[in-house]
Amino acid sequence: MRRNEVRWRGASRGQMLLCGAVLLAAAGAAGAAVLGDWGPAMNAERLPRSSNEVNTRSGDGCPILDPLSNDLYMASNRPGGFGGQDIWIAKWNGRGWNTPVNAGRGINTAADEFCPDPAPGSRLFFVRRLTAANTDIYMTKRLAGGFYTAPQRLPAGGGAINSSAEEWSPSYFHAGGRDFLYFSSTREGRQRVYYSINFGPAQLAPGGVNSSAADARPNVRQDGLEIVWDSTRFGTLGGPDIWTANRSSVDAPWGTAVHLENGINSPAGESRASLSGDGHRLMFGTTRPGEGGSDIWTATR
Repeated sequence: MRRNEVRWRGASRGQMLLCGAVLLAAAGAAGAAVLGDWGPAMNAERLPRSSNEVNTRSGDGCPILDPLSNDLYMASNRPGGFGGQDIWIAKWNGRGWNTPVNAGRGINTAADEFCPDPAPGSRLFFVRRLTAANTDIYMTKRLAGGFYTAPQRLPAGGGAINSSAEEWSPSYFHAGGRDFLYFSSTREGRQRVYYSINFGPAQLAPGGVNSSAADARPNVRQDGLEIVWDSTRFGTLGGPDIWTANRSSVDAPWGTAVHLENGINSPAGESRASLSGDGHRLMFGTTRPGEGGSDIWTATR
């Protein structure tokens, strides 16, 4: 039998319908459930088989995991790139991440590329800097052999995803037959969290995710019910800190923002947090004392 498949014998149609309703209700409740608390945060290199090149003396950040392979996508200005920040990929080996490899010329240019978001369907969203004050979100498709299709800029202008300001941290998920893309933008003067449905107009995300401070670099769990982002709102420990919120459905406003504890936040700056495909691992960048300008850290629950 397939996983979660139940074979009924001797049950009436009414009993099966009733049991089906109970199972559906339970599944809905589980989908909206909040997972456990996060354990202590640690440098990603401390995993048993992680390369000591995951973090370098350069700036390493924007970490996110491929939801299927657990490979680590990141941004870094380490030597060996094509100029400025590039996107790098470190393969998951079962107990840690291998040495990061540059994603190549199909993605990286002499400009800055950062905030990667590997998504189902072999898609990769990322941000490219166009001018000193303008960054936009692009999408490409991963091909066999580590190649990519030519990156395409997402819709721009007239209230679209991209604007003449800065767009950061695309976060894609699919739910209820719709494509959702979350991101942050300075189109209103400071970083705020927005979303788009089916790549249509940008809408300000409702609920606790936005405040009177800067709210940036969102990442949404694959079921659309949990979000993490960094914010300078009241309650931070020093720089931007990582916050989280939940909701009951993909159409509901986000709940109250919760400041993450257990060593995830520090008096330094924490940014671009992201959730693994199953929601049990958190990745984030931090400027706390370490090897370089910023390092990649992780926590599990």
